[in-house]
Amino acid sequence: MKQTVLYVFLILLFLQSGAQNILQLSDAVNIALKNSLELQLSKNIVEANTVLNNYGVAGGLPLVTGSLTDNEQISSINQKLNSGVNISRDAAPSNSFALGVTGSILLYNGTRVVATKARLAALVGQSEQQLNAQIQNILASVMVGYYDIVRQQSYMKTIDKSIDASHQQLTIVQTRQAVGLANNADLFQAQIDLNALLQTKQSQQLIIGQAKAELLRQLTLNPDSAISIQDTIIIDRQLLLENVLSKLNKNADITAALDQIKINGLAVKETGALRYPSIRATTGYSFIRNKAAAGQILLNQNYGPSLGISLGIPIYNGSVYKRQLKVAEINVSNARIDEQILMRDYSAQVIKFFQSYNSTIKQLETEQQNYTLSNQLLELALQRFQFKQATIVDVKNAQQSFEASGYRLVNLNYAAKTAEIELKRLANELSL
Repeated sequence: MKQTVLYVFLILLFLQSGAQNILQLSDAVNIALKNSLELQLSKNIVEANTVLNNYGVAGGLPLVTGSLTDNEQISSINQKLNSGVNISRDAAPSNSFALGVTGSILLYNGTRVVATKARLAALVGQSEQQLNAQIQNILASVMVGYYDIVRQQSYMKTIDKSIDASHQQLTIVQTRQAVGLANNADLFQAQIDLNALLQTKQSQQLIIGQAKAELLRQLTLNPDSAISIQDTIIIDRQLLLENVLSKLNKNADITAALDQIKINGLAVKETGALRYPSIRATTGYSFIRNKAAAGQILLNQNYGPSLGISLGIPIYNGSVYKRQLKVAEINVSNARIDEQILMRDYSAQVIKFFQSYNSTIKQLETEQQNYTLSNQLLELALQRFQFKQATIVDVKNAQQSFEASGYRLVNLNYAAKTAEIELKRLANELSL
């Protein structure tokens, strides 16, 4: 109850118009898991399979049936008895009344009930694995969307730093021109460069706004809600390829595929059991009364319990069971192939994501140095420009190097983080 109240509070908090609410990754994940329509569907499937996982559904529990029949009939009677008596009457009413309760229980049908119950239990396990896979997918999707916003905002800081440099450059040129030491060409160029950066900032703000709208869609919240994210990308650098590959058998999709092999195997047993005799014990109690206004028998009434055993032996049905069994065996083979395809594809994905992860990790250290150096170069170019030791072109080149390095750095961080997220998702280890 307390958790539900917390979720409601968070949702109401984010829906307040005009409020800039700081959204943490943990909050985003919790809201996504709470609101996800896809997750609700998966939960409903688990619940439905759990309800069906019952011996009664498998056919192993007794069946009890009650029946009641009451027929009233008007008929013309013309009877000639061997005693020489003739009975002839028109519109003679008659009544037939029957009341009974019967019960039966299956004693044997080639272990079909056992196989069916095992298949129903396996379906529950498979749907739970599919739910787990859905949760992992939601976690990965929200994390990737969240860190995309962090990436775009990080690049915005680089643009703001470059805009500050352009402002300084413009101020220097304006000061020089005031004392007659600068021409209009430098002034115009400085203003053009500043305007270009301001336009770049506006474009970046649009990108950030769209990224936030996409994240809010994943959270099933109003896309117009105002949120603020203040975070950094921290990469787990301890992932090893061998460890991820060894944990692929824990992947929920692969586990569900293995469950499907088991389910199809049990379907083979169910189908095979159709060729065996079935034995059913029956019991009941009946009351039957036939009453007529005319005829040889005016009243016939009987009642009492009954007990019996029925035996059904399949002899020939056009080879239907044989063909169904063959198809069931083919389905088992197909399920094995599906699992092998899934393992093949996921193994390839692990290799590709780890290559991306490992490569970007190696590039990050060098790019961080480049970013620091390009920042220092920009500051140095501004100082030299102030003392007329550098031209406006030198400052612009330094700015471009700084912006390019900042762009590469945030993209490398994001690429490494997304590769890390995918590797953990494939290993079924994605968590906050």
